[in-house]
Amino acid sequence: MLKAAFPGSFDPPTLGHINIVRRAASIFDELVLVVAENRQKKYLFSAAERVSMLRELVKDRENVLVETCDTLIVDFLRRRNIRILLRGVRGIDDFAYEFELSMMNKALDHRIETIFMTTDPEYFVLRSSSIKELASFHGDTTGMVPPLVAEALKVKYP
Repeated sequence: MLKAAFPGSFDPPTLGHINIVRRAASIFDELVLVVAENRQKKYLFSAAERVSMLRELVKDRENVLVETCDTLIVDFLRRRNIRILLRGVRGIDDFAYEFELSMMNKALDHRIETIFMTTDPEYFVLRSSSIKELASFHGDTTGMVPPLVAEALKVKYP
């Protein structure tokens, strides 16, 4: 069975995230979305909220699971016997950052292979931080996030 993990903060989940999930789900037998719980980060949505949104958004994909992680990703992968780490990249800045992370993960566990997947062009500029800022000013997030997430953003920024 070919398994992969796609980790991220998903704060909030964007259409770019969902694009990568749907494409990756057609490649891997099992895809685990790993919602990060980084103690050093401040999130708009709790881990439970992010997990709930993602589970709703991928409920039509039987081979996609959603879990949380508050440890090193290599430890998470080791515990679940997953060797492939999937990372989404939009451009060269993302790639540079993700490449450095992949080298660190490889040093921590040589069995981990990182695969980079580019977003489809229409999702090139979608950044969760920009979407949150736009939503905080009551801007239109249509075309950036699924309707479920747009509604959740409106609750966070009444």
